Amino acid sequence: MTIAEIEAKSVLRRHRKIDSWFVSHYGMNLYRGCFHNCVYCDGRAEGYHVSGEFGENVAVKVNAIDVLRRELDPKRRRKPLSRSYIMLGGGVGDSYQPIEKKYQLTRRALQLVHESGFPVHVLTKSTLVTRDVDVLKAINEQSRTIVSFSFSSVDDRISAMVEPRVPSPSERLDALRFFKGQGIACGMFLLPVIPGITDSRELLEDAVVKATEAGVDFIIFGGMTLKEGRQKDYFTGAIRDHYPRLVADYRHIYRGSKWGEPAHEYANSLNRTFGAIARRYKMPIRMPPALYEDILGGNDLVVVVLEHIDYLLRMEGERSPFGRAAYSISQVAEPLSELKGDLRKLEAVGETAERVVLEVLETGKSSYHQQLLTGQGIRPRVQL
Repeated sequence: MTIAEIEAKSVLRRHRKIDSWFVSHYGMNLYRGCFHNCVYCDGRAEGYHVSGEFGENVAVKVNAIDVLRRELDPKRRRKPLSRSYIMLGGGVGDSYQPIEKKYQLTRRALQLVHESGFPVHVLTKSTLVTRDVDVLKAINEQSRTIVSFSFSSVDDRISAMVEPRVPSPSERLDALRFFKGQGIACGMFLLPVIPGITDSRELLEDAVVKATEAGVDFIIFGGMTLKEGRQKDYFTGAIRDHYPRLVADYRHIYRGSKWGEPAHEYANSLNRTFGAIARRYKMPIRMPPALYEDILGGNDLVVVVLEHIDYLLRMEGERSPFGRAAYSISQVAEPLSELKGDLRKLEAVGETAERVVLEVLETGKSSYHQQLLTGQGIRPRVQL
């Protein structure tokens, strides 16, 4: 394994619009590359521009804390940062991969987030995050903290083959219980689910059951993308070694699309299967509004709610106008509260979306969204 120390020009990455998966405007990668080296990781894909051999070479942004301090300083900004969670994790490197023990960039970044008064959402596979419970509790008491762990399954045997350098699923579940015991909200990111390996109904249900037992507040679910090039080549090699019978199946499921997504018929079936299991256990499959409705501004809250509704409908194979309406609203600079009488003039905002928007603006929540999130929603007649 090789470590390169580099200097970054910027650390805080702003999304073009609020990310409804993490309810965040901002993320950061303190490390480029990841020693976890999970066989399915799409950080290996050429589009992420991670130099060197992925899984063996990692770049450390040694000046990241000084840069982040400047970026969070309101005196240095012409425009204030939008209120949302700041996201640590994901992207091209786990913030709690083994070298964090030495460099402590993530811990020091959390301390800066605490000083700035922002809430934080951490996503990791590493139980090293428990080291920073003191800072995470301080942020939670001041604003809010969410700690999420990612899983491809909760099967320790399978994990040892596809993600051999990370703590076992059992250890990650124990860490979730630990944080719940500290009064911190927790999520499970059950992704990527791997075709033919971790996508059976039994394994999906086992994950939901164990997440429920651990007290998890929500599960974010997703299948595996497999991009042409380094990611697909590396993964295919691992499949030939451990699951040679699946090689032909993967040629059918992954047909070389630009983004590496699986065939629609496979993805739709997988989503419906998981959705039915989640409803049975009353497990939210998007972040519950109670975790963000008091954090976001009006426009951002509307966008998140609309995107969540869109996702929940599409998970069931339903048509939805809400995603397009959410994007249209995300491009509006004025407060929606000043446009209540003109919402229908916005592109893709029809009668149904307008009703949801007005309810969110007036009450801070959507009853339809809440019904869908808990699996009890009766779908209205959608006006396209």
